[in-house]
Amino acid sequence: MVTDLPGFASPIHGAQQTFRALLSANARPGKPEKITAVIGVPKSTMLPACGAACLTLLDLDVSLWLQPSFASPVKHWLLFHTGCRLTEYPDQGDFALIEDLAGLPELSIFNMGTGEQPEASTTLLIQVESFDMGQPVILTGPGILGEQVIAPLVPQHFWHFWRENHRAYPQGVDVFLFTEDLVIGLPRTVRVEIIS
Repeated sequence: MVTDLPGFASPIHGAQQTFRALLSANARPGKPEKITAVIGVPKSTMLPACGAACLTLLDLDVSLWLQPSFASPVKHWLLFHTGCRLTEYPDQGDFALIEDLAGLPELSIFNMGTGEQPEASTTLLIQVESFDMGQPVILTGPGILGEQVIAPLVPQHFWHFWRENHRAYPQGVDVFLFTEDLVIGLPRTVRVEIIS
């Protein structure tokens, strides 16, 4: 695959900065972390923060389920810069890249891990339009002092899916939500209460 789009402007520093932001987002669920790495991405459907995460997390040893709605330049860009393996089957991906949550039937289509290997589950990288235009929810759990309120623009049924995901603990998927330059971590340990 060939692409004329660059990746990180500074590959080492870009990957290091992005990895730190992802670790921090996972350690403090619901708290937005800024991803400042300079990166060239397919602008039609790939957000820079999510693209930076892809170049940081994906490599020759991992498989990726790419939601079919992504334009082909995204596929070519990912294969060129990461060398990852693509899979057509959601439950076979180490990672899943998603731009249309409404198009997912449920989170359980992904690998939830096993009782012996819960860490073998799929990590979802989900692009959203906003972190403050959706249904407010209250997050509680490890890494959250008291509670954290977030309102990412996701379909409401996503939170119902999330409750089922949390109940499956220690199995279940982990999620990163991305806007243009921010990331929020949602590890499977997080409990969600919808604010009515």
